[in-house]
Amino acid sequence: MNKIITMKKLTFLAIAVFSALFTSLLSAHHSGSMFDGTSIVEVSGEVREFQYTNPHSWLLVDVTNDDGSVTTWGFEAEGPSTLMRAGIRKGDLPAGTPITIRGNPMKDGRSAGAWIDAVVNGESINPRNGFAVIPASE
Repeated sequence: MNKIITMKKLTFLAIAVFSALFTSLLSAHHSGSMFDGTSIVEVSGEVREFQYTNPHSWLLVDVTNDDGSVTTWGFEAEGPSTLMRAGIRKGDLPAGTPITIRGNPMKDGRSAGAWIDAVVNGESINPRNGFAVIPASE
C-alpha cells in the first residue's frame, strides 16, 4: 500500500516537473524578449528576400548607408497563415521592391527587428492585421 502511494506521488511529481520545464521552453521560444518593444526603427531600401516560412517569416531588406555600403536588415513576422489573413502573399514582395519598413529593433543592436508595418508602392501593409478577430455575422 505504501509503495502504491509513493509511486503515485513520484508520478505526480515527475509530471509536474516535466510540465513546468516544457511550459517554460515553449514560453521562451515564443517570447519577443529579444526585441525592444519600447522603441521603433524605420529603414528604407529594397527587398532582398521574403522567407515566407513557418513558424516565422523573415523579410530581408537591403538598406544603402550614407557611405554607399549596404546593410541587410531582417524583419521577423508570423508564419504564412497569419500573413495571408493580413492580406500579405509571398509574391507581394519580390526582390528589388522598394520598401519603407518599421519594427521593434533587436536589443543587442543587430540589424533586425520584429516587423510592425511597411509601405510598399504607397500602400501600407501590416502583418499584425492577421491577428484581427472578425466577429461572426449574426
